[in-house]
Amino acid sequence: MCNLYSITTNQAAISALFRVVNRYVGNLGPMPGVFPDYQAPIVRNGANGRELATARWGMPSSSQALLQATKKRAEKLQAKGKTVDFKELLRMEPDSGTTNIRNVKSKHWTRWLGLEHRCVVPFNSFSEFNKAEGGDIWFALDETRPLACFAGIWANWTSVRKVKEGETTNDLYAFLTTEPNIEVGAIHPKAMPVILTTPDEVETWMTTPADEALKLQRPLPDRTLKIVARGVKEDAAPARASI
Repeated sequence: MCNLYSITTNQAAISALFRVVNRYVGNLGPMPGVFPDYQAPIVRNGANGRELATARWGMPSSSQALLQATKKRAEKLQAKGKTVDFKELLRMEPDSGTTNIRNVKSKHWTRWLGLEHRCVVPFNSFSEFNKAEGGDIWFALDETRPLACFAGIWANWTSVRKVKEGETTNDLYAFLTTEPNIEVGAIHPKAMPVILTTPDEVETWMTTPADEALKLQRPLPDRTLKIVARGVKEDAAPARASI
């Protein structure tokens, strides 16, 4: 599961590469470490063309997951002798979100597979954790960490992300995962992000019907990725803008 990545290419280069028409990001600086629930840049389809925007990493969790979490919380409160309004407790259940999406056939995810909810998530490198191999293992397309992107989805959603924030409305995003290729599999055998490396792949993801676009949910060919760092939380190496 990828829960850490970096995006250090500047926003002008991101906009040029992904044919962005409008930007809604302000002064976007390098982000050597993007963690779950952080605000980070995405490129999405807007009414007037491609938009560069920021969103919080983590799409809404399934209603079943939230229901189970609320039941556990209710049981703990009831054990302390407190009265529980379960409906209100469920509405206010904190949900930091789902960062990686594998089962795109789930009804929870199919609602967001249309063009209006598709996005690409720019990145230069991403990390998979393996304690035996040194901790955070960083992957990129090569040692220069060129710009690429994950195939993602986004939504505007009202929920409780953190208890101290209460109920808020946010743009949220996550990206697809698939079985790993040989490099990632040696570190994290369960999954790797769905990575787009060519303009044609980006266009397919952003413009074609879901059945066609989801053919991109596949691992990169073996030996496409390089390990570029080990054992560091933030990957601050310089990057170039090419895809």
